[in-house]
Amino acid sequence: MDAGKQLVHAQEVGIKTGLVLQKRLKNAQEALGRRMQAAAGDVEIGETGPGALSDVDSYNGFAYALDAAQRAILFWDTLRQRGNRFVEHAAEGLKPVLHFEYEFVLDGRQFERPVNYALLRITPPAGVTVDNARRPYVIIDPRAGHGPGIGGFKDDSQVGVALRAGHPVYFVIFFRDPEPGQTLLDVCEAEQRFVRKVRALHPDSPKPAIVGNCQGGWAAIMLAASSPDDTGPIVINGAPMSYWSGAWSEGEGDNPMRYAGGLLGGTWLASFTADLGNGKFDGAHLVQNFENLNPANSLWDKYYNLYNKADTEPPRFLEFEHWWGGYYLMNREEIEWITRNLFVGNKLWSGDVKDAGGKGFDLREIKSPIVLFASMGDNITPPQQAFNWVVDQYASTEEIKARGQVIVGMMHESIGHLGIFVSGKVAKKEHAQIVSVLKTIELLPPGLYGMVITERREKDEHGQKQYDVAFHEYRLEDIAARLNRFQRVDERPFEAVAALSDFNQRAYELFAQPFVQAMSNDMSARMLRAFHPLRVQNWALSDMNPWMAWLGPAADAVRANRQALAADNPLRQQEQAGAEMVSAMLDSYRAVRDAMTEASFFNIYANMFSQFLGDKAETRPGVPVITEPRELPEVKQALAAISEGGYVEALARVAFLLTHSGEPLPLSRLELRKELVTDYAEYLPALAPDAWRRIRGVQEIIVQYAPDQALKTLPALLNDPAERERLLTLLDKLSTDEHVLGSQPTPDQAAMLARIRAALAGKPERIRRAAG
Repeated sequence: MDAGKQLVHAQEVGIKTGLVLQKRLKNAQEALGRRMQAAAGDVEIGETGPGALSDVDSYNGFAYALDAAQRAILFWDTLRQRGNRFVEHAAEGLKPVLHFEYEFVLDGRQFERPVNYALLRITPPAGVTVDNARRPYVIIDPRAGHGPGIGGFKDDSQVGVALRAGHPVYFVIFFRDPEPGQTLLDVCEAEQRFVRKVRALHPDSPKPAIVGNCQGGWAAIMLAASSPDDTGPIVINGAPMSYWSGAWSEGEGDNPMRYAGGLLGGTWLASFTADLGNGKFDGAHLVQNFENLNPANSLWDKYYNLYNKADTEPPRFLEFEHWWGGYYLMNREEIEWITRNLFVGNKLWSGDVKDAGGKGFDLREIKSPIVLFASMGDNITPPQQAFNWVVDQYASTEEIKARGQVIVGMMHESIGHLGIFVSGKVAKKEHAQIVSVLKTIELLPPGLYGMVITERREKDEHGQKQYDVAFHEYRLEDIAARLNRFQRVDERPFEAVAALSDFNQRAYELFAQPFVQAMSNDMSARMLRAFHPLRVQNWALSDMNPWMAWLGPAADAVRANRQALAADNPLRQQEQAGAEMVSAMLDSYRAVRDAMTEASFFNIYANMFSQFLGDKAETRPGVPVITEPRELPEVKQALAAISEGGYVEALARVAFLLTHSGEPLPLSRLELRKELVTDYAEYLPALAPDAWRRIRGVQEIIVQYAPDQALKTLPALLNDPAERERLLTLLDKLSTDEHVLGSQPTPDQAAMLARIRAALAGKPERIRRAAG
């Protein structure tokens, strides 16, 4: 790009980012004003009437002061208990925070290539019966600074809903300290071994379902891509598979974490931090990044909520902090692999990431259905990061069908990132329905689906909510356009980030790393970890601190003589209004900070991209290129083989000739198909599910783009009169089956059924000549 074009481009970038920045700053100011006015309006000093502040006398003032002081003691005592739990948890080696009992099945520390991972089998609690013949579940938690167990740290969790549905549940955990020299590829091989062990323990069960949470989603996808014959359906919850993606438009919010790598200069900082840790990266740094995302909650809201509800909130607060305050370590090789290939490099989808055998991870080789769960309220893994890898992998909807792949997306409207894994409401609704759907999801035809859960009006006999599940089929091109309004042009500057990161990484390795490593040792690393601010705030407020010795007895005395004010007390309301103002100001600070971060990122890297990479950078997939459907290679290949095949292909083709189009597929219809598979087994092919889906995908393409020719050539697939009779017999039986008759065929379906019978009634030789 010449100098003139660069100047014009820089001006355009400045104007666009400036306008978006101005809009977001205005939105932040207006939001702050609304919240401050609402908080001030809740309790007016000049109000009159019962409960008004003007009526507060000295007695009420003393009662509030006593209540506030008692709540303060209970608040600080809860922090002391948190500190004690932190110290005890660390002394125990940071055991998993699982709510359920478990037993060890395999310990990766004993493998030829040792890793700090292990496979657990969850012991069903009293009153829960597990059927070992049912599909086992393998749950992989994120290794993002915290320890394992969040997928099962309460009864209403992923583990809990799977157990109550009668499935055996296995859990992949990891220990605090990594094994010397272990890499992410070693971990992937260990997890493959775990899955093979689960299959061996359940030889009569369907292949195990793999559930990956956040970074555990990478592990699940890598596992399924490298060992596709061992895994069943894959469930990916809030996993940033396409890390460069995010929202960039006025009014849609932004995703500040995706800009961090660029503004910090790339991956070198992770290497530097690991070198300071004597070859180990402290996960507390990752947790600190999460804390910084929401300063209002990290610095104020969660603590004021504890203070405001000091009588009832401590158990919930301590339960969550028990997991949140456990910080795990990674090897330098692991954090560098993650930052270079995933966070900054964004290479997982491209095939540039190699497994231990040197073969690239091709995500299109996954044979099992994939369920993707994301949330619009997640600013750590926005929906674009969860779904765009599908756009990067598949050029068209037809390619998804031709490969026999089933991809199901589910979107929550508002839940935050952690809520996807830890919320009891989400567990009872979304995760419970996913478990139910996986029973029959393999019966879905190949394609891209949206999963919709609707609540029924009536409740069950136990008073619990009931839900209906339906699947809407979509085209990849439409979903990509809906998620990426700007066709992902905002991702181009991240290529400049990757290039600069490689330069900075090499410079650090040449000029600084030798000195940093020479100055680091085990003692200095331990000191740095112990005095990390997140650890200090825990152990400094524990019984290790002699100044906290009075808190326990004082809290006991307060509980024995508690004099709490009602929540509607005017002074309590004034206190809450003040707390809301503080929270509003911190949220406003975050909005301004994130807006400035985004503007700075694009002003730096959009110009850098155009100057150094604009002329030679490859075009990223973005939104699939819209071409004439018949020109797609998958369509051409399918139509070229329209007369090839046998009974299996004919059965799949007839199924699509008779299929309703444009209608959602409810779970009840999937269950009906499952019954038909059982009742008519002698007429159905004995094929692996993935092979059957590939055949169905090709036949669907044929029916979609050449319906008349598909019907005309149908008899050519059935040269054997016995096979033709077999298919006609199946059609006859289905037409009189009471289950099928319960759903009346449309006139078009009845007419198509008659045409199919007429076509198959002719002589094979004559039909074959006509087809040829």
